[in-house]
Amino acid sequence: MDAITLTLFVVGIVLLIGGAEMLVRGASWLAAAIGISPLVIGLTVVAIGTSSPELAVSVQSAVSGQPDIAFGNVVGSNVFNVLFILGLTALVAPLVVPGQLVRSDAPVMIGVSFLLPVLALDGRISRLDGALLFAGVVAYTFRSIRQGRKERGQMKEGRVAEVSRRSGWQWIARMALVVLGLVALVLGSRWLVQGAVVIAQKLGVSELVIGLTVVAAGTSLPEVATSVVAALRGERDIAVGNVVGSNIFNLLAILGIASVAAPEGIRVSPAALRFDIPVMIAVTVACLPIFFTGTIISRGEGALFLGYYIAYTLYLVLNAAQHAMLPAFNAVMLVFAIPLTAVTLSVSAVRAVRARKIASG
Repeated sequence: MDAITLTLFVVGIVLLIGGAEMLVRGASWLAAAIGISPLVIGLTVVAIGTSSPELAVSVQSAVSGQPDIAFGNVVGSNVFNVLFILGLTALVAPLVVPGQLVRSDAPVMIGVSFLLPVLALDGRISRLDGALLFAGVVAYTFRSIRQGRKERGQMKEGRVAEVSRRSGWQWIARMALVVLGLVALVLGSRWLVQGAVVIAQKLGVSELVIGLTVVAAGTSLPEVATSVVAALRGERDIAVGNVVGSNIFNLLAILGIASVAAPEGIRVSPAALRFDIPVMIAVTVACLPIFFTGTIISRGEGALFLGYYIAYTLYLVLNAAQHAMLPAFNAVMLVFAIPLTAVTLSVSAVRAVRARKIASG
């Protein structure tokens, strides 16, 4: 790695941290100022903003004839968002899962995840499929805005008067903070990804694996920085909403726009249909015991998610290299890790149900 690449790498990290801080500060102020909950801001403004690197990479890859990178980036980012970002953020600070997310947004994320393999059964996400997905994100965004307006309508008169006293300069300054934060996140992640992709290509890794790992993790760095900073600042609704909103936006908007932009849509490889899409669905479904029976993602559950992301990445690397350890690794995952996870999540669910009964009784 030459000096210029190393410098850009370091500057990229600085921009990610600084950009996340600016974005969270600006977004949380705007949420309070206009009477919309931080969750709605996280599901829309923050999620769309932090997903902009995925959008740029997937569209460019689709147009340039690299469909595996475009598709792998979306699927890999969703796996990364749930396992790595939620896991890491929960280790920083246990996350409270808002009731609105449980009732409406998590089901959308899960439903869209199950829709993807249906659209990809013919081995391609066509332009028509892409238009359908994009129509879905338009409807979802309008619904979220409507929910935000409903919350604003329920504000107390004193709160409305407080909002009306906000000066024009305050609004300009906070909007500028959000925009600068987004720009810093996009530039920082781009410089990190460029170096990582070059290294992966020199090692002879396939485009699908690059998209699922290096590119997916790199373009998701804004979500990492934003969610961790939000958790540290106590804005836990933004931290959780950012992940769920980003996953919805990745599947509906990014895959939709990239499919429409590509001359013949996006080809979906048999390997992705057999393994990577099912993994994404399994990861999404793994949120069910936590989202629907509990109100907190604990540090233990965060560690479990992080462990699975490490295992998933290790599998991709071993499989790409056809390493001799691959059969043993698969056996360990099937015999020990997956059953242990099922028991852990079941125990968490039972405890959450009992706690709710005690609280309500």
